[in-house]
Amino acid sequence: MSDFLWTSAAMAEAMGAEMHGDLPAGVTGISIDSRTIKPGEAYFAITGDVHDGHKFVDAALKNGAALAVVEAAQCEDFGADARLLVVDDVLEGLVALGIAARTRLRARVVAVTGSVGKTSTKEALLRVLSAQGPTHASVASFNNHWGVPLTLARCPADVRFAIFEIGMNHAGEIEPLVKMVRPHYAVITTVEPVHLEFFSGIEAIADAKAEIFLGVEPDGVAILNRDNHQFARLEKSAKKAGVSRIVSFGSDAKADACLIDIALHPTCSAVHANVLGQDITYKFGMPGRHMAMNSLAVLAAASLMGADLAHAALTLSQVVPAEGRGVRQILEVAGGEALLIDETFNANPASTSAALNVLGAAAIGGQGRRIAVLGDMLELGPRGGELHAGLQEAVTSNAIDLVFCCGPLMRNLWDALPSGKRGGYAGDAKALESQVVSAIRAGDAVLVKGSKGSKMGPIVAALTKRFPGNAARDDAAE
Repeated sequence: MSDFLWTSAAMAEAMGAEMHGDLPAGVTGISIDSRTIKPGEAYFAITGDVHDGHKFVDAALKNGAALAVVEAAQCEDFGADARLLVVDDVLEGLVALGIAARTRLRARVVAVTGSVGKTSTKEALLRVLSAQGPTHASVASFNNHWGVPLTLARCPADVRFAIFEIGMNHAGEIEPLVKMVRPHYAVITTVEPVHLEFFSGIEAIADAKAEIFLGVEPDGVAILNRDNHQFARLEKSAKKAGVSRIVSFGSDAKADACLIDIALHPTCSAVHANVLGQDITYKFGMPGRHMAMNSLAVLAAASLMGADLAHAALTLSQVVPAEGRGVRQILEVAGGEALLIDETFNANPASTSAALNVLGAAAIGGQGRRIAVLGDMLELGPRGGELHAGLQEAVTSNAIDLVFCCGPLMRNLWDALPSGKRGGYAGDAKALESQVVSAIRAGDAVLVKGSKGSKMGPIVAALTKRFPGNAARDDAAE
């Protein structure tokens, strides 16, 4: 069996590329980053929003790239002996290679989308399925117009399972992606008021998510959240698209993967459920009811894909949060320790409320307090101010002691808070940083969350720099 992911000839054929220079027999991987490319990989010179990848072709080849994929218009910029596959458009070439990868694939394929929980659900599926056979999945949140074809192109032909995350900000973005992926199983975690700036309402968001059904293979399955208000609309869209089977998950008694009981703990959840007729009890290694609900979708999908359900449930205890999605760290502060919960990857009303629920369940010690540090939730359109102010309910119901806010939108929450819960406000994250760092004391539990554009990550970095500590103990893994 070849050690190559692709032979050079097969790549050229798939992309309609012209072969240039003394090409190797094949490549071991696909990269779009000259800085991290590994010897033997193919470098695709993608033109992005900031950089043109063609500027880094020479560096990629010097760093060990087996070959580079470049556009014909810039081919003459490279030496006569440069190892190149030449195409009209590099991104279109990557898409063509991704489609070829799907054609040769014999795996069971699942695609995951949703307003909240896409990546954590994908990562849980990866942990569960990879324990039962060779599995390929999207890296990080590679879920857009270049991330999906890149993930496809990187997929070995002989895996048993393949998992793809599919995202969108606008209507019409999911359909072309899912038609590349052609999943046997399509999971929608939930539909919530996200990206409202680009949609007329939540029904329009549901319709955009429902585009995932347009690429489902014949005899495929849609896996939907029965507790979500948009369930009936999604179910109707799935049937209209020709999806032959609908499997639901949730606490609703009619759900095919039905929650029977749940015990929420600070670092995990104990779940009792009936999944496709099988009674099962398991520990899920991430806190929060919202995460536990998505674990039902994971088990339903894994079982439908041919994995052993009992083994899958056992593996769920090993799931841990991804970077910026609930990772916990212990901060060594004067007189003891504080807990830091990093939720800085992104934010919307549903995920922020869920994160505040998790903070509400976090253990505090002595004179410790539960502190939320919140940045703007973006792309919410005209309702942005109202939705930010609405977080007051989650702050109150979870007994959050102090809230630090930054950004013009989060000012709406700040104004709605009782004075006793106001920790500090600033126009941006950078200006808020010193206020947060100086406020932390022993026993505190601190949540930091905001949309990517609100740049909350540096606050986490400042806290970990000022109070070096270690990863919080993961009780779920013990």
